[in-house]
Amino acid sequence: MNSILKKYIISAAAVAAFGAIAEPSGDRPDATHAWSVHDPNRPNPASVVAEPGKPPSDAIVLFDGTEDSFRKNWSDAKGNPVKWKFSDGIVTCVPSGGGAQTVESFGDCQMHIEWKTPENMNRNTSNSGNSGVLFLDGLYEVQIFDSHNVAESRSLWKEGNYADGQAGAIYGQNPPIVQPCRKPGEWQTFDIVFHPPIYDGKRLVDPGSATVFFNGVLVQDCFPFQGRTGWCRRFPHINKSAGKIVLQNHGCPVSFRNIWLRKIPSRFADTVNGGLGLKMGDVAALRHKLAGESLALADEATDPAEKYIRLWEAYCYEPDREIAAKIRAAEPDCIAAYKGKKDSLADKHRREAFVRFIKMLVSSKWMSRASLMKKAL
Repeated sequence: MNSILKKYIISAAAVAAFGAIAEPSGDRPDATHAWSVHDPNRPNPASVVAEPGKPPSDAIVLFDGTEDSFRKNWSDAKGNPVKWKFSDGIVTCVPSGGGAQTVESFGDCQMHIEWKTPENMNRNTSNSGNSGVLFLDGLYEVQIFDSHNVAESRSLWKEGNYADGQAGAIYGQNPPIVQPCRKPGEWQTFDIVFHPPIYDGKRLVDPGSATVFFNGVLVQDCFPFQGRTGWCRRFPHINKSAGKIVLQNHGCPVSFRNIWLRKIPSRFADTVNGGLGLKMGDVAALRHKLAGESLALADEATDPAEKYIRLWEAYCYEPDREIAAKIRAAEPDCIAAYKGKKDSLADKHRREAFVRFIKMLVSSKWMSRASLMKKAL
């Protein structure tokens, strides 16, 4: 067996025996990353309850099958009640009833919606189950259509609509990767992640995007919008970060149920961890703050290893001569605890984790190979 693989398997078995145990972090912060890899000081994400068949606990339920929930969350373009039909937990578009739009405006979001096209429609028309989910006041459309069993054809009058107008398409811009549409009369599901365009003043920084799962199948993979979607034309973007979500009325009785939405952060919201929204000034400011917090934790620590690690955390967040002096002062007690297997370093797992931490500091050239601690190990 390969020695590296054997070492990995042994390490994995050790972790399994102990359970998932966090330990001192890996690669250090840098100019584009405020946090270390596996940084124990990094906040945990908020908890969300996600039970099978139910909206996540942080979701905004836009339609739960009751007429009251639809009236509360949807209106027509003038803010009046939508003139659609309700029956058995389903709302159905009435051709003369206009479209439906959310009362609230949304930007970055995850949306779940279930829909079905009517049976016995004339599939040779461009209105065969035609509707759509449109974001930002109708600027960006994910198409709803009866695209079941679309025959391949180069005809000018082809059945089943053009490729960029099929179900799951970013309308007029990008056909779905594959076509998982079910038969008319069967329920279909869209799970959509929508990001609006990002502007810096008048400059377009990011065109926005949509990821779409259609009946559980990925059909749009973070597709970047090429402008506003529309019929037969390419339209430029508009500087808008939030707007109503619209369910299109295209004169066809498409039905809907189980609609919910989660507000999500912009991909540009994280400015301190090397991502799209990186701001090096924010990284420096957070590293300064974290250095102060780690220093305070070091001052409170009575365990030699914890004190030593906290001081190194502080130094790596913000290299400083005074912190370096505190590290040197704390080193003898930590070496004694390591050699004597005392305090937290009496535990085998923690000793091994401590050694990994020191080796990481040396390999990344934060700690000198000639340091007393490196020699002690």
